[in-house]
Amino acid sequence: TDRKKFHTAPVGQVFRLRPFHVLVATGGGYAGYRKYEDYKTEQLEKRGIEVPVKIASEWEVALYKSVPTRLLSRAWGRLNQVELPTWLRKPVYSLYIWTFGVNMKEAAVEDLHHYRNLSEFFRRKLKPQARPVCCLHSVISPSDGKILNFGQVKNCEVEQVKGVTYSLESFLGPRICTEELHFSQVPAGNSFQQQLVTKEGNELYHCVIYLAPGDYHCFHSPTDWRVSHRRHFPGSLMSVNPGVARWIKELFCHNERVVLTGDWKHGFFSLTAVGATNVGSIRIYFDQDLHTNSPCYSKGSYNDFSFISNNNKEGIPMRKGEHLGEFNLGSTIVLIFEAPKDFKFRLKAGQKIRFGEALGSL
Repeated sequence: TDRKKFHTAPVGQVFRLRPFHVLVATGGGYAGYRKYEDYKTEQLEKRGIEVPVKIASEWEVALYKSVPTRLLSRAWGRLNQVELPTWLRKPVYSLYIWTFGVNMKEAAVEDLHHYRNLSEFFRRKLKPQARPVCCLHSVISPSDGKILNFGQVKNCEVEQVKGVTYSLESFLGPRICTEELHFSQVPAGNSFQQQLVTKEGNELYHCVIYLAPGDYHCFHSPTDWRVSHRRHFPGSLMSVNPGVARWIKELFCHNERVVLTGDWKHGFFSLTAVGATNVGSIRIYFDQDLHTNSPCYSKGSYNDFSFISNNNKEGIPMRKGEHLGEFNLGSTIVLIFEAPKDFKFRLKAGQKIRFGEALGSL
């Protein structure tokens, strides 16, 4: 016959998936999904439509926590450290820039070929004058991000987003020794919130800042203060996207986090870096003993480290705007601090903020 013959490869050869193809497909799908979700949220906000609060049930939270997010985050971290070929760097980073709206004009090095791997790109430094530090206000934003919530702490509960709260004591853990923090003794019978407030007439305030994947990933000191203690909570690494924060009550208490506590001129001050999916790495520059998302730590525990010693009675002094630490990808910063009753935030819920801009003052 005159029919043409077709030669086919073995079925196994045709459908053989290579790691690079899987990476591109997964990354592209995730990027598209995030872009679509961000678009829907922006449209609702523009219309002034408030998304109704829907709290996850216990079985839904348990199901989510059963996902091996810690293992996946460690794998993602190792993948981020793989050196990319020079020809592949620009396409990969350009896709990320387009997906998450990264402003490379602020980067100290704008040439994408300079960054050997994704980890270096995530932790890129900014130009010296890209983030001027506000000198007129006592508390500044420690990072770029979105303001999820702020205000006074009431009834030992803190709002992670509007209408969804978590326990102050569960989040910070048991109160630290007063001698270590240079605080006056507070009656043990008082509530946990009252024990943190050390000066009469003061209130306890909080501010939650969400760092999106496209934001600047370093965080800085929000004020002049002394860091006396570090508490590390190994935990889950669930997403801290505002949509998930509305869905899971006490999300920040479930996730791995590093709590830095100390004091400033008005009393108690704390900064907490909360981990998230693919953000198992939380680094504090002056704390070489901290190792987050490590398999040697079990969930539900916590470990303490004191910066007060015989040789150092004052702890770690931090100046406003000074480099403090960094995330991989993006996550959340929670400030909880004591201040006089006339302290005023200069914020709006949902607004974008950049490191160095004012959070509030007296």
